[in-house]
Amino acid sequence: MDLLARIKPRRLCPGATLGIIAPASPGNRETAAAGIHWLKEQGFQVRLGLTVNQEEGYLAGADTARAADLNAMFASPDIDGIICLRGGYGTMRLLDLLDYDLIKAHPKIFVGYSDITALHTSIGQRTGLVTFHGPMAAADMGKTIPDYTWNYFWRAVTSPEPLGLLVNPPQAPAPQFIVPGSAEGCLTGGNLSLIAATMGTAYEIDTYDKILCLEDVGEAPYRLDRMLTQLLLAGKLQAAAGIVVDVFADCEEEATPPSFTVEEVLRNRLGGLNKPVLMNLYFGHTADKVTLPLGIKATLRSQDGGLAVVETATLE
Repeated sequence: MDLLARIKPRRLCPGATLGIIAPASPGNRETAAAGIHWLKEQGFQVRLGLTVNQEEGYLAGADTARAADLNAMFASPDIDGIICLRGGYGTMRLLDLLDYDLIKAHPKIFVGYSDITALHTSIGQRTGLVTFHGPMAAADMGKTIPDYTWNYFWRAVTSPEPLGLLVNPPQAPAPQFIVPGSAEGCLTGGNLSLIAATMGTAYEIDTYDKILCLEDVGEAPYRLDRMLTQLLLAGKLQAAAGIVVDVFADCEEEATPPSFTVEEVLRNRLGGLNKPVLMNLYFGHTADKVTLPLGIKATLRSQDGGLAVVETATLE
């Protein structure tokens, strides 16, 4: 059970300086440049980490260099917020290299998703800092970022008002409850593969009394089944107050039968839990995504139609 006091970062203002880091895999040079240009067009100042343009196999530079980048961005008084370039693979390799006391002493907005989940969990549980599961510089802003995605991000990091009820993009069906009910708790979670991979380590996720949000991409139903079963066997799903899953992009059943569908897996693995379970909320590997302020209070109520963030995520 996490007893750390939560720390909210200062909200971003027009003209704020954003630090861009690559804590996992290297970004495509064109989409990285496009994302940086786009952020500047929105009025932000941008500072690049030293590893943004580096490549070492499937990593954006050596582990020590990527960790140093992240530590330096938190330490710098000139940086107002930090946005990751992309996910991929590599953040788990940094967890023992981060200066959590430094991060706690210099709280600021930190944004990313996918492989960045390992950083969200480790930073949140070791410092109490509220972080943001949201769009990244190359992966999202370097492409044609939808207004839906940008509006949710902008509200999450700049507004003094809570996000309220999270709704899907207009063209998509509304989220659906597998199990109806009511729960409240602080948001936690992220990429299912990363959460499963850190089980049994000093960095495994604490789900007690929290609303656990899970997303993934490109995983066959049996692999989703395996990872959810791992979390069940570890008691992580049972400990949560409620569970929210996204649309699990590109996670179709195997071409050669037999196979379950993703929905069948979710209903089988999560339907027996005595707590509300919501599926098909857009917050993962899709162009349209809401920004989730991890560590912030939320409610999950079938009578209200879904997940609502009921607390502001930032300070003046």
